[in-house]
Amino acid sequence: MAVLEHMHAAVGPLSHADVSEALADMGFDRATIYRNLTELTECGLLVRVELGDHVWRFETKRAGHGQGKADDHPHFLCTSCGEVSCLDDVHVAITPKAPKAAAKPRAIRSVREVLLKGQCGKCGDE
Repeated sequence: MAVLEHMHAAVGPLSHADVSEALADMGFDRATIYRNLTELTECGLLVRVELGDHVWRFETKRAGHGQGKADDHPHFLCTSCGEVSCLDDVHVAITPKAPKAAAKPRAIRSVREVLLKGQCGKCGDE
């Protein structure tokens, strides 16, 4: 319950290390935290995302998303401090130009995830 409550309070995806560090004072070991994150993902309460830095992060599944399907919202990764934020209020639409009659088939069939990288407000002021 402690892991699930912590994940519900989070404002963005958290890594196993983030959750372990936050709950260390409660006496949970890292293996227990990882098992909880994995089981909560398998039962559909969390989703797991990888943002290109080879670190799995977990976040609470939002209402209206099917079992095993990642949420359809973009994320922002600060390239200075590594903080990840959900951009819930940002809608990203990819609208291809109308194809020419002899155009080749598009290399992109669908887009599943959008990640924006840059500096967050805290790091951008430095």
